Amino acid sequence: MAGLRGKVGALVLDADGLAKLAAGNSRAVSFAMDAYDSQTPVIVAASTLTEVLRGGPRDSPVHRVLRRIEISPIDESKARIAGELLGRVGLSGHDHAVDALVAVVALAQPRPAVLLTSDTKDMGRLTDEPERARRERIAVVRV
Repeated sequence: MAGLRGKVGALVLDADGLAKLAAGNSRAVSFAMDAYDSQTPVIVAASTLTEVLRGGPRDSPVHRVLRRIEISPIDESKARIAGELLGRVGLSGHDHAVDALVAVVALAQPRPAVLLTSDTKDMGRLTDEPERARRERIAVVRV
């Protein structure tokens, strides 16, 4: 089963990572359990909750897993950085604003960090840091 390998600074989940963890997806659960076992923080951007929660009983599994997850607040500084990031990589703010906020949260984590997502292409672009050694970059992993 896939999971974290070695010491990791943080496990960041985007909306699909969080939803799949809440649904019991074996790959997402494996990554999260490895993180919990090694006392690695599991983090979501506050903006991710907007994509996942709908205000009904179906939210229960998400609320259950959120008890063990750190929610990173989004402030003006992070929003500005996300906008600049979108401009740098040439992605639309209309389509990718929340992804950019997740990327900003991931980029702020101690390295190495893992980002669990179903959109590895766009998240890879948003978190790319070619000036860093490969082992110090964000590992964008498909869930």
